[in-house]
Amino acid sequence: MTITSSSSSGPQEGQTEVNRPFGMATLQRIRWLPGLALILLVFIAYQPVWRVGFIWDDNYYVTDNPVLRSTRGLERIWFEPSSTVQYYPLVFTSFWTEYHLWKLQPLGYHLINVLLHALNAILLWFVLRQLKVPGSWVAAAIFALHPVCVESVAWVTERKNVLSGLFYFLTILVYLRFRPLTTGSEARPWDWRYYPLVCALFLCALFSKTVTASLPAALALLIWWKLGRVSKEDAVALAPLFAAGAAFGFMTAWIEKHHVGARGAEWVLSPAQRCLLAGRALWFYAGKVFWPRNLTFIYPRWEIDARKIWQYLFPIAAMLALAALWLLRSRIGRGPLVAALFFAGTLLPALGFVDIFPFRYSYVADHFQYLASIGLIGLAVGIGATVCRRAGEGLPRLGAISVAVVLLLLGASTWKRAKVYWNLETLWEDTITRNPNAYMAYTNLGDALLQKNKIPEAIERYKQAQRLEPNEPDALASLGNAYLHLDKVPEAIGYFRQAIQLKPSFGPAYTGLGLALEREGKIPEAIAQYEQAVRTDPHDAQAHSRLGLLVGGTGNATEAMRHYHQALLITPDDPQIHSNLATLLEQIGRTVEAIQQYELAIQLSPDLAQAHKNLGIAFLRTGRVQEALAELQRGVQLAPEDADGHNNLAIALAVSGRTQEAMTQWEQAIRLRPSDAKAQLNLAIALEKTGRVSEAVEHYQEALKAQPDLTAARDALVRLRLDQGQ
Repeated sequence: MTITSSSSSGPQEGQTEVNRPFGMATLQRIRWLPGLALILLVFIAYQPVWRVGFIWDDNYYVTDNPVLRSTRGLERIWFEPSSTVQYYPLVFTSFWTEYHLWKLQPLGYHLINVLLHALNAILLWFVLRQLKVPGSWVAAAIFALHPVCVESVAWVTERKNVLSGLFYFLTILVYLRFRPLTTGSEARPWDWRYYPLVCALFLCALFSKTVTASLPAALALLIWWKLGRVSKEDAVALAPLFAAGAAFGFMTAWIEKHHVGARGAEWVLSPAQRCLLAGRALWFYAGKVFWPRNLTFIYPRWEIDARKIWQYLFPIAAMLALAALWLLRSRIGRGPLVAALFFAGTLLPALGFVDIFPFRYSYVADHFQYLASIGLIGLAVGIGATVCRRAGEGLPRLGAISVAVVLLLLGASTWKRAKVYWNLETLWEDTITRNPNAYMAYTNLGDALLQKNKIPEAIERYKQAQRLEPNEPDALASLGNAYLHLDKVPEAIGYFRQAIQLKPSFGPAYTGLGLALEREGKIPEAIAQYEQAVRTDPHDAQAHSRLGLLVGGTGNATEAMRHYHQALLITPDDPQIHSNLATLLEQIGRTVEAIQQYELAIQLSPDLAQAHKNLGIAFLRTGRVQEALAELQRGVQLAPEDADGHNNLAIALAVSGRTQEAMTQWEQAIRLRPSDAKAQLNLAIALEKTGRVSEAVEHYQEALKAQPDLTAARDALVRLRLDQGQ
């Protein structure tokens, strides 16, 4: 969209600026209208995202990510690559910043994703306009509203795509300032002042997602497209970018294999199979750009078989298409070939030549083509705009109507698709509807149902997953967890052992088995399973926490402390771990540290009754009676059926001289648990002190019934009988 001003040098005599149809201020505002329109389109289409929560993998990136919690976490993000699931430090820096602004409120994270996508659409418009691509704003609008981008925008984990896209487009824009792609009278010299900024922006793109490593090749394509050749000077300028991209690419491939876990039978493909996969994936992605129907979170995983002749048609057709565009370049121009090569080259890391973890479930995913799609979108829009421009009066009007309809349809599809990401249940139910054989969708849906205590429904999903993929341990371990929730411990143990038999390195099964054995009172066997769990997965916070509790119970406080601290490194915001660590510290006489841990637990979970009760007892032991009373009263409010809570509150009240209130609390404790010998004894002592001796005798006797070896009660009874001459 271009607006040109009049050639008039200014207002004529007797004329004011107001009388001109367009002043400069008006022109400036209109120039920004297309950009504002792109932002508005994005925010309308992604309106359902405001209700979206956190979904799959968001726990690794945000909700359960310990590096986001502390100042040192920012240092670890940049200088300890293994501290995060992938080494994308700018992405995790953005999450770190947001965590310290709005903690785990999902709206903020989604708002940033949507805003980044809108900015990317504007920057794409600037890039295409700079390259003189016809219909540049329309192409940017289609990119902004295309439903294939929803996975990258509505999924917090894919901040990688939208953030790397921002720096990707900025790098191109600055590069075009540094190296103008102009010839003839419009030719301008290179401006090396911009080159350091090009390198810095490209590094930011790489620090956000390594798929941007293809950018130097894309820049070389643009140079060849516009100028017909890539000079030695161009090669020299691009060489550092190629080197940086290659270095980051090799590092990410290593992390995917050795840290993320992209290795095993699922990734064993021959060179021929990889070529077949690449050809099929290219046509799949092209199809989704031009006909974005039946989009899903997990697509069916193809069987790549080099013995089936029809599978060779995909790579052969791709090569023939590229060859045809090469041969026709003198007639139709180099643009179509550049667009096709850009599309294929940007997709290269996701075509099967490099092993990536998602291949375990599917060889394709919508978010893989976030940047690549702009090649085909730009080509299609450019062709359409050129045809309309060269046609008569009727066709441009028809073209404008067609564009409006296309944008409306894409926007409606994106709005509908965004609703799928509201929560884990909607996501996995939609996935199962579109891909009924996605066993992992059934497992994950079962996990979501289990979190809501819908245990029978969860078990049904787990069993369906197990039927679809009998050799997958996830569903078996999940079944074990479900039966453990039902307190069917033998059945749970059976499923955990089956999972371990299928995959001896599967840590969650050992943790689950430990929980089941602990439930049966088999503490040494449970400890052995937890130890195996942390050997297979050192980041299993639950296993470390249970080891801290059980090992501490055996008297090995040093080892228990080590496991608690390790668990808190992994999940620093777990209030129960802080509370358990506090109990251990109190047992070994480190009461001041215990109080600090109890206070942390309460800060993280204000309704944790046990922490309030234990903190109150710790305060009482250190002589802080009023603070003890406040905590113990809060504990009783939160857990009114806890006899121990009433007993402890009564003791604090008695210490503070409020004997009548103390007796009321002991009476409540006895009503809840008549066999509570300590409560009976304490109430008897209080009654005796207030002169109610006969009632005291009754409670001393009840205390002895509950605990025959309770010396204090026996001695008190003997003393009272002697006083009465008995």
